[in-house]
Amino acid sequence: MNRLKVLFHVNESNRWQVVFGNINNFINDIGPQNADIEVLANGEAVSIFGNKCSQVGDVSQGPSCGTVEGAPVNQLKKLSEMGVKFVVCRNALKAESIDEDSLPAFVVVVPAGITEIAKKQAEGYAYIKP
Repeated sequence: MNRLKVLFHVNESNRWQVVFGNINNFINDIGPQNADIEVLANGEAVSIFGNKCSQVGDVSQGPSCGTVEGAPVNQLKKLSEMGVKFVVCRNALKAESIDEDSLPAFVVVVPAGITEIAKKQAEGYAYIKP
């Protein structure tokens, strides 16, 4: 099987759980070795990385710290350890007043999310917007 290239696009915070489910189903179906998966977050979906907490994912400061709709940043980390790339839009981070330096090490910042979508589609990635 040729590796499948997939770009998941999330721009609404309430869609993160759906994205996680879609990615897990996709990986369970074809196996992580058969896919190049990237998740692009822009718009208000980047709020999952908000600076409300002293450290992203520090749940000791409350249930909403490092989480969105009950989805902790640790879920992103787990998926990144399986090879899923997480990319966020610099413009969206600025709009949400989120410091790039506060992001987890596995998150890559791109200048503009919309440009990243166009590039990935030009590279043959399937576009999925859960």
